[in-house]
Amino acid sequence: MKIIVTDQSGKTHELEAIEGWRVMEIIKDYGLPIKAECGGACCCATCHVHVDEEWQDKLYPATEEEIDMLDEAMDIEDNSRLSCQILMSEDLDGLKLTLAESALP
Repeated sequence: MKIIVTDQSGKTHELEAIEGWRVMEIIKDYGLPIKAECGGACCCATCHVHVDEEWQDKLYPATEEEIDMLDEAMDIEDNSRLSCQILMSEDLDGLKLTLAESALP
């Protein structure tokens, strides 16, 4: 499985993904520029990403907790999600997303 991540400078990275891992963990393991300060506890919004339109409907809907955290983030768009709340699965093989400017360390 793979995820395709565009970083804040516009460079695209193809990352090997592991089923059941949080997308945030995969991005951090590859050393891409993402803060992810709370480590996946959904309490900081520093793993903010923009999910490509073609993938939005394939994700589980955001929880109220995630929506509340996104309200704290900058550069929010309709396709904004917290990468710590996206669990990798076969259905998401090829997932495309862009790291938000607000996620820069």
